[in-house]
Amino acid sequence: MKLATIIALCAASLATMTDAYHIYNADVVNCRSSPSTSGSVVRTYKANDDVSLTCQISGQNIKGNALWDKTTAGCYVSDYYIKTGSTGYVTGKCDSGGSPPSPPPNGGGDAGPMKDDYPYPGQCNGVDPWRYFKCQCTSFVAWRINSRLGVKFDNYYKGPNWGNANTWGDAARSTGVPINNTPVPGCVAQTNSGSAGHVAWVAKVSGDSVTVEEYNYKRHTYSTRTVPKSSFNYIHIKV
Repeated sequence: MKLATIIALCAASLATMTDAYHIYNADVVNCRSSPSTSGSVVRTYKANDDVSLTCQISGQNIKGNALWDKTTAGCYVSDYYIKTGSTGYVTGKCDSGGSPPSPPPNGGGDAGPMKDDYPYPGQCNGVDPWRYFKCQCTSFVAWRINSRLGVKFDNYYKGPNWGNANTWGDAARSTGVPINNTPVPGCVAQTNSGSAGHVAWVAKVSGDSVTVEEYNYKRHTYSTRTVPKSSFNYIHIKV
């Protein structure tokens, strides 16, 4: 192959991607099959990982940023999580092949599959790594926040003692974590009802109903329920 041809091919290859940028704004970031949280997770990146971009495209709005970046792994990361130094395009637009996928209903996030993936079933003695008693509702939700959202949450998240479920609302407010009456998949359902309150994981939202996954609603075991969304407050750790 002639030298001029090799140089031309190298130049063309370089033109398809930019310099590496850092992952930030989260400990773990999902890279998805499409520019939306409804896209399947292809791979994950950790904070401060370097990623190179092949193109960018408009997609689901994430924290005020509707731009998504396609990495050299062939998947999409919200531009909110990539430190490009700009809120606009820093490389060429992706060939969309049609309109970008619509965002999930209700502006929702990604709750993951509905299944009992709690690591301590039937092992209900002692304290878990998140400083909660095993098989309690708080332990299950702390596990989900860590495993599904990639957030290093524990009983002293951002400083205060989150304690029993009936004090999670106050802890969220004191630390600036959003809490409201609007459920989205992947947020925490919280109520002060009962002697210690209750928290659950929001799996689905449909109209005025919400489906939650939970532990210890039925004596130290996993269960699901679909209830009116007015049954809970909703804590948005990440979504």
